[in-house]
Parts: sequence; C-alpha cells; structure tokens
Amino acid sequence: MTTSTPSARERLVLPLDVPTLSEARALVAELSGEVGVFKVGLELFTAEGPRAVEAVLDAGARCFLDLKLHDIPATMAGAVRSAVRLGVHYLTLHAAAGPEGLARSAEAAAGSDTTLLAVTVLTSMDAAQLAATGHAEPPASLVERYAALAIESGVPGLVCSPEECRALRARFGEGPVLMVPGIRPAGSDVGDQKRIATPAEAIAAGASLLVVGRPIRAADDRVAAARAVVAEIQGALS
Repeated sequence: MTTSTPSARERLVLPLDVPTLSEARALVAELSGEVGVFKVGLELFTAEGPRAVEAVLDAGARCFLDLKLHDIPATMAGAVRSAVRLGVHYLTLHAAAGPEGLARSAEAAAGSDTTLLAVTVLTSMDAAQLAATGHAEPPASLVERYAALAIESGVPGLVCSPEECRALRARFGEGPVLMVPGIRPAGSDVGDQKRIATPAEAIAAGASLLVVGRPIRAADDRVAAARAVVAEIQGALS
C-alpha cells in the first residue's frame, strides 16, 4: 500500500478519458512531467484493457485504475489481485458492495503497493439524484456512512467530493487517503459535476489527491494548465 506523503505534483491526478491507446499515450507523454498520477477509467480500459495501464507505467508514472468494482466478494477479490499484478497504485471499488466484498478486497491487496479507494457517493449525484435511487438521506450523511463501512472493513482510502473532506478528516483523522474528483479551477466549466471545489479549497479541506480532467485536457496549453493547478496545490500546502 502506498503510504508516503505525496508532493504537490504527485497529488494531481489526470483522467485519461479518451477512447484510444494512442490518445492516452500522447497525453501521458505530454504531461508526465507535470502530473503525478494518470487515471485509467472504464472507457479506456474497456477499449484497450491492461495495455492502457502499461502505457502509464511504461512512462514512469503512477496509474489509478478507476473501475469502481461492485460485485460478489469472490469476484471483487479476484479483480483486486489482477490489478495488483498489473502494478496499479490506486484502485476503486464501491463501498456499497458491502462489508464482505470490501474486506475480501482489502485482504487481496494487503502487502502490495496498490491502495484501495472506496467510492462513497459519486460527485455527479446530488440529493435529488439520490432520492430517485431510494436514498432519503442527504449526500453528506450517506458519504459518512459508506466511509465508515469501508474503513471498518480495512479499505485505507476513500473517494468523496470536496464538500465531505472536512467532515471525513474530523471523523477519521489523517489516516485515510482521500481521492477527490469534482475539482474545477476558478472560472472553468462545471460540466456534469454537482459537488465541486477549487484545488486550494479541496486541499484546505483535507484532500489527499485531486482529480482534474477537462480543465487540463481541454486547455489550449495543457502543460501550463497542469502547472497552474500544481502551483495552486503547492500554495495551499504551504
């Protein structure tokens, strides 16, 4: 499990939300000097499989495999073992998978360099979206409930929105790794995210790692955009 304290650059996570390996490799080649972690998500992994992870690792970068595992416990544990063999540094699974699936997954990753991250409530979900799925409680309450379940089951990291970081730090201390999507530098497009913050706000609230996608990928100068985010993170850490 990854335990060292990351630098400002190592806290920046760029999603490789592109459909082809060639596009992913181009982004990694362009930004590996500015970005600490590259995220391989469902779109790219479905299209290219383990080759997408290898493209990140071959560039000397860290890979965050964002598959949000949610299945029966044996299947989840098997998938975790496969991800460990691939050499990924971070891997997501849904806290809603339940205590046995979470515990079996934690056992499968034990002693490896792969840090498991339990997804609490997706940042695209607000109270209305949750109500439509049968959850009457507000997002913040559900996040804390899922976070407690994950940590009690041995999962060392969480995925949450910036809005929940401060409460999670207050309840669980500095131990859990908090991977935070929904990061938008001031003035950038919100997109489909509901619960967002700037990089500085998220770091001040206790975030460990910040996922910043479109504001960097869609920038005219992607290197400059990434550097600006890292500078904001560094300023918040100082």
